[in-house]
Amino acid sequence: MDLDLEDLCKQLRLGGVYRYVQEYSPDNEDLQEFLISALQAELDKRRMNRQMRSLRFAGFPTKKRFEDLIRDDLPQDGREAIPALKELDFLKERRNIILIGNSGTGKTHLAIAVGIRACEENYRVAFRTAAGLINEMVEARNENRLSVYIKQFRKIDLLIIDELGYVTFDLTAAELLFQLLATRYETMSTIITSNLSFSDWVKVFHDRTLTAAILDRITHHALILNMNGKSFRRR
Repeated sequence: MDLDLEDLCKQLRLGGVYRYVQEYSPDNEDLQEFLISALQAELDKRRMNRQMRSLRFAGFPTKKRFEDLIRDDLPQDGREAIPALKELDFLKERRNIILIGNSGTGKTHLAIAVGIRACEENYRVAFRTAAGLINEMVEARNENRLSVYIKQFRKIDLLIIDELGYVTFDLTAAELLFQLLATRYETMSTIITSNLSFSDWVKVFHDRTLTAAILDRITHHALILNMNGKSFRRR
């Protein structure tokens, strides 16, 4: 959408420039066209810089986009969900997404692609492996800054937790994860990828009651995708 001079000045907070032009050169079309081009270039530059900062902050291990996906190689649920994932409506609805399936079927690729798309739309995103997230939380607890750490994640629009199920946790670690997820419940969105079906999550957390509590919160109104299929890496 092409913006006029007034809109550009508003977005860049340059109201004084617009008032000056309106007062001293309201009919100078050449000047206005020049300013529109210059301010549009500045707006585009700021938007690009903001996106780059968001991508760096997110901590993606690699940059994988929707365009890089081979749709026919994805499991059916993954293929059918792509249009909805691109729209990011789940973020506006504060819904979670859970991708469950064996290794190598595109779970992490899809999660990162959604995260990058969200960054480009000015959402705050953070990517962590499950093990990495737990390690950070344990470290924060040991340094008496756990409440500050969790508070930071309340500001994250989309938290991506990758590879849940590859590493088991003790009860303390499971309780920390529950505490983090509970603070985000119905307020922010979380994407989780896992190689384990829900019935096997107790093998990760070793406590049935706590596992049930975690599942209750993350699956409520969640979009759950069955990503079982043939591994890309074995083809």
